[in-house]
Amino acid sequence: MLDTIILQGASDPFTAAGAAEAFLLGRLLFGFVLAFMGLNHFMQTDAMAGYAEAKGLPAPRLGVLVSGGTLVFGGLGVAAGAFVPLAAGALATFLLVSALVFHDFWAVPEDQQQDEMTQFLKNVVMAGAALAFLALASAPWPYAVGASLL
Repeated sequence: MLDTIILQGASDPFTAAGAAEAFLLGRLLFGFVLAFMGLNHFMQTDAMAGYAEAKGLPAPRLGVLVSGGTLVFGGLGVAAGAFVPLAAGALATFLLVSALVFHDFWAVPEDQQQDEMTQFLKNVVMAGAALAFLALASAPWPYAVGASLL
């Protein structure tokens, strides 16, 4: 099994000037926005539970709280560079599932389609970023806490 990641011919993807700092900034922007979104699940639980209930989610309040916790944990994990496979994997899974289940723009009335499509695309884009972080989880991250389960 390979012990290193090889990206564009380099054994360390963060050796180029400013690469480590750009990667840190990307992690912080991505992670803190998702963590903030998770906090919003706790501050707006009733409204979000009503939306989840309207979409047919069983135990909508619990779902909102669990998803909020996932966003906070995953966002802070990616930002800090801690428990990255778990954090990035949980975010990617949540974002893809919620895009398909909650932002089904193809199944809503026409006056709601644009808003749902925007939310769907936002989730898909963020899931793509989470998958990219997951793919880089085995590389040593600069400026990372580095805590892991193994």
